[in-house]
Amino acid sequence: MTEGPLFGKILIFILPLMATNLLQTLYNAADMIVVGLSAEADAVGAIGVTGSFINLVINVFMGFATGANVMVARHLGARDEEQTSRTVHTAIAMSVAFGMIAAVIGLIISRPVLALMGTTAGKLLDLATLYCQIYFAGAPAVALTNYLIAIFRAKGDTKTPLVILSVAGLVNVVFNLFFVLVLHLSVEGVALATVLSNVVSAVLLLIKLTHDKGFCRFSLRRLCFDRHAFRSIVYIGLPAGVQGSLFSISNMLIQSSILQVNNALAPAGSAYQPVVKGNAAAANLEGFIYTAQNSVYQASITFTSQNVGAAKYERVRRVMLCCYLISFIVAAIFGFGMLLLREPLLALYDVTPGTPDTISALAYDAAYSRMLYLFIPYFFLAFMETGCGVVRGLGKSLSSTFISLVGACLLRIVWICTVFRANPTLEIIYLSYPISWALTAIAQFICALLSLRHLIKTRKTAEEIHALSLHH
Repeated sequence: MTEGPLFGKILIFILPLMATNLLQTLYNAADMIVVGLSAEADAVGAIGVTGSFINLVINVFMGFATGANVMVARHLGARDEEQTSRTVHTAIAMSVAFGMIAAVIGLIISRPVLALMGTTAGKLLDLATLYCQIYFAGAPAVALTNYLIAIFRAKGDTKTPLVILSVAGLVNVVFNLFFVLVLHLSVEGVALATVLSNVVSAVLLLIKLTHDKGFCRFSLRRLCFDRHAFRSIVYIGLPAGVQGSLFSISNMLIQSSILQVNNALAPAGSAYQPVVKGNAAAANLEGFIYTAQNSVYQASITFTSQNVGAAKYERVRRVMLCCYLISFIVAAIFGFGMLLLREPLLALYDVTPGTPDTISALAYDAAYSRMLYLFIPYFFLAFMETGCGVVRGLGKSLSSTFISLVGACLLRIVWICTVFRANPTLEIIYLSYPISWALTAIAQFICALLSLRHLIKTRKTAEEIHALSLHH
C-alpha cells in the first residue's frame, strides 16, 4: 500500500471487500426475502422497522472496529510488530466485552423503543420486538466478526473474509429456509439463522487469525486490554461509533415519520402495513448499494492510514483521487442498475405494482419513490463516505464525526421537524437524504485537504500527532 502504483492496488483491495460487504448485506436480505414466504403478512415490515434501532445500539460498539482498523494499519505501516500485536489482541478482547454490553442493552430496551417509534399497528410491534431480542442475544458474535474483519482489512487481506463469509452466508440461507419452510417459524426463525451464521463466521475468522504468519497472529495467551492500545482504538473509534448511533436516531425519526404516512394512507383493516413494507423492501435493496460503495470507504481508511504511518503524505493525495473516482463509478453502476431492475428485485420481497388504489400499489409506490429519490444521486453519499474515510485515516476522527453529525444527522432532524411537518409526504422525507449527503460531502472533502496540507507542512509523524491528541 505504501509503494508503487495505487489504482490497481486499491481495486484489488476493494473487489473482495465489496463481495464480502455484499455477503453481509445478503444476511439481512435473505431474512426479508425468506420471511416473506411465512404466514405472517407483516413479517417483512417488522424486520424493516428494526434496522435503525438495532444500529442505534450496535453502532456505538462497532465504531471501535474502525479504530482497530486504523491503529492496526498504522502500526503495520510503521513496521512495529509489538504494537501491532498488542492492538490486535486488545481489539479482540474489546469486541467480546462490547458485544455483551450491547446484548444486555438491546434486550432491555427493544420493546419500549420500538413502541416509542410508533410501531404499534397490528402484530408489527410483537414481531419487531421478537426479532430484535434474538438478534441482540447474538451481539457478541456479531461484534467479534466485525472486529476480526477490520483486522484482516488493516493488513490488506480482503480475500479471507470473503471466503469465510461466503460459507457463513450459505449457512444463513440454509437455516433461514429450514426454520421458515420446515419449522414454520417467522421472524424468530430468520433471526436465529442470522445469529448462527455470525457464530460460524466469528469462529472461522478467529481460527484463521490464529494461524497467521505475520504481526497480526492471534494467541489466546496474549489476549489483553493494553492501556495504550485501548485508548488509541477508543480515540479513533468512539467518534465513529457515536456518529453511527446518532445517524440511527435520525433514521429512527424518519422511520417514525414513514409510519405516520402509512397510517394516513393505508385503508382501515389492511392485511399489512403497505408503506412500511414498501419502504423496507427498497431500503433493503439500498443496503447493497451502500455496502458496495462502503468498500471504497474502508479502502480509503486503510490506504490513508498505512501511508500516514509510513509518513508518505503526498501519496495520500493519490489515494483520495483514486477512491473518489472509484466511489462514483460504483454508486452509478449499482444505483442505476437497481432502479432499472426495480420490478423483479422488489418482487423478491412480495412488492409488486398491483391494481391502482390497492394496498399492493401503495407498497410499490412507496418503494419506487425511495429508489427514485435516493438511488440516482447516490454518488453524493459515496463522496461523503470516501471523504470521511480519508479524514479518519489522517487521524481526524473527531472532525469527521462533527461534520457528519451537523451536515447529515442534524440537518435531517431539522428537516423532519420543519419541512416534513409542513408537507407530510414520503417524497419530502426522501428528499432530505441527497441534500444532506451533498452538503456533508463538500465539508468532508475540504477537511481532508486542510488536514493533509497541515501534515505535509509540519512533517510530524502519525504517532506524534496521535500522542499529542491523547495527551490533550
